[in-house]
Amino acid sequence: MNGQAFSHQPVMAEEVLKLLEPERGHWFLDATVGGGGHAQRILEANPSATLIGLDQDTEAVAAARERLAGFGDRARVMTGNFRDAAELLEEYIDVGLDGALLDLGVSSHQIDTMARGFSFRRGTPLNMRMGGTTGGWRTAADLLNTASEEELGKIFRDYGEERKWRGMSREIARRRQQKPLRTADDLVAAASTALWRPLSPRDKARLFQAVRIAVNEELEALRDGLDAIARLLKTEGRLVVISYHSLEDRIVKETFREWSRECVCPPELPICTCRGHALGHRLTKKPMRPTETEVSANPRARSARLRGWIRG
Repeated sequence: MNGQAFSHQPVMAEEVLKLLEPERGHWFLDATVGGGGHAQRILEANPSATLIGLDQDTEAVAAARERLAGFGDRARVMTGNFRDAAELLEEYIDVGLDGALLDLGVSSHQIDTMARGFSFRRGTPLNMRMGGTTGGWRTAADLLNTASEEELGKIFRDYGEERKWRGMSREIARRRQQKPLRTADDLVAAASTALWRPLSPRDKARLFQAVRIAVNEELEALRDGLDAIARLLKTEGRLVVISYHSLEDRIVKETFREWSRECVCPPELPICTCRGHALGHRLTKKPMRPTETEVSANPRARSARLRGWIRG
């Protein structure tokens, strides 16, 4: 595979560099390196910087290594989930990171490769594992065919913001007794019956996203990953996050806000018993958004939201 085969057009690259300021440090982490687009820009911006790239997708790791090969030892790419950053980067804890990036989007390569199962095109298998088509994770089909009605309802209610979540979970449970769900067509058919109408592309995107979030435990991983990466940052180290839907962005916003508060005690306590100081401060109180020019060139950037935080 070459770097171009794993399509990776870095979203909001100029804005990322503005917040990350790679020229002021030496050690950086791209915790979702993908095809290496952001990583390349960071390394180009500072000829003395070293970047560690993480990705749970082995195809992405191979593509990033090839794309970044010209930087030699300055680019170190490994396989792993960013929620395990503290363990994976144990040897770098004493050094500390000057900056870290999390780009939470699904790559164009993952969406466009049918076997990966991220799209709702006809015949697409219900896979949706970020790590690839093989591995220890359960697939979307496994989830839909074995989860309880209660668990399915929670997925569509909380992750898909679907009002008819009870009907969705009942219809899937009914259908899988007759025949297991295997392809995108099966999920679309179940949802159409439950919602009493054909699904719009927006409906499909919302419901498939809910299943993908559950398969990969994305929101739990995000919370774990933010905490793990924050512990790796040195003083004045910066954490920059690009999210693509409101559930992710809400977690990032609330986490950055809590880290930036001097006191996090419940208001009913008469005296402060918490840490008593802010861990850092926000670089962005409101999310930065892509320009119209970028969205025109890369429509998949449309929903991106960029936030930054700096350790005190």
